Amino acid sequence: MKLENVKNVDGLFEVLNSCQGTIELVSAEGDRINLKSKLSQMLMTAKLLNQATIKELELFVSDPEDMKKVVSFMMSDAC
Repeated sequence: MKLENVKNVDGLFEVLNSCQGTIELVSAEGDRINLKSKLSQMLMTAKLLNQATIKELELFVSDPEDMKKVVSFMMSDAC
């Protein structure tokens, strides 16, 4: 799933933390990083400090109910 123009980064992490299944960031090289890990979130946040929005982000979401949460967030709170 690709996410684009996420301005509410804190809100995105709240949604991801509430998910039950695996949530992974997929890099351009195909590497997968567990986004439910606090360390991964801190590293990603540090990288984003110079940016106001996330231009593009590809996630792997394993649970269909979690996918609904992420889609709902993107439809309402991400901008």
